Amino acid sequence: MSPRLDGPHTRMATSTPPPEQLDHPIDPLDALDPLEGLPEIPPFDEIGAVDARALSKTLFERLGSLEEGTHEYAYVRNTLVELNLALVKFAASRFRSRSEPMEDIIQVGTIGLIKAIDRFELSRGVEFPTFAMPTIIGEIKRFFRDTSWSVRVPRRLQELRLDLAKAGDELAQRLDRAPTVTELAERLGISDDEVVEGMAASNAYTASSLDAQPEEDDTEGALADRIGYEDHGIEGIEYVESLKPLIAELPSRDRKILSLRFVAGMTQSEIGEELGISQMHVSRLLSRTLVRLRRGLTVEE
Repeated sequence: MSPRLDGPHTRMATSTPPPEQLDHPIDPLDALDPLEGLPEIPPFDEIGAVDARALSKTLFERLGSLEEGTHEYAYVRNTLVELNLALVKFAASRFRSRSEPMEDIIQVGTIGLIKAIDRFELSRGVEFPTFAMPTIIGEIKRFFRDTSWSVRVPRRLQELRLDLAKAGDELAQRLDRAPTVTELAERLGISDDEVVEGMAASNAYTASSLDAQPEEDDTEGALADRIGYEDHGIEGIEYVESLKPLIAELPSRDRKILSLRFVAGMTQSEIGEELGISQMHVSRLLSRTLVRLRRGLTVEE
């Protein structure tokens, strides 16, 4: 522990050569020392928690006397961020089991730390770690809420999913079985439809690749092999069923022409040879039959 970081210290003086001995003139901002009169700050990774708390208090006092947007203000503010990064790492460690990289979680937590520094008021008499921790954790949780879901769902359903998971665990322990939708609804004081909606929203939290391989004890193939496909033939079933009584009313020769043309796939010339009539006659009969069927379907609709 550094000796009494909260006590008065004199910073080490350094000699600066006169301007005529410098290759470039001194920038007035570089000549300022925003931490002048403050305790000397050792390397941030060597500062203990007690010393960091004491030094942060002193820096907050200095920050309150500086004008926002100035070089001095930014210098002290950045020093506070570096000094309290341990709070971010501690908060991020609570989420180490998540799939997101720890570097991303720490980066998000640092945003929460900066927000806490900007909002902190020393005059309220609250320790900064006590004030900052909820803000840091809240920022990390907001990050998971906004990025962890595979499909974006309303916040209401995200929170309902958590409530359902908690209520489900409690009821499962008490009932020694999985709770029903009605039991979950009574436990949370909501309707059955809301419970079903929350369960459906839970499916949007994670997504599986269509090419994902099945488990070892799963005899089926990849997910893509088990997903149904769109059968365009189904679209014509309604028309086929509607045409059946209309076709049954046609003369036998017209029915035979339809069968040879659309079932056997014969050309009009081949149909003419089969029936002993000309190709032109087949064309007229076929057109007349199709108009009759089309008119019959239109009337039914």
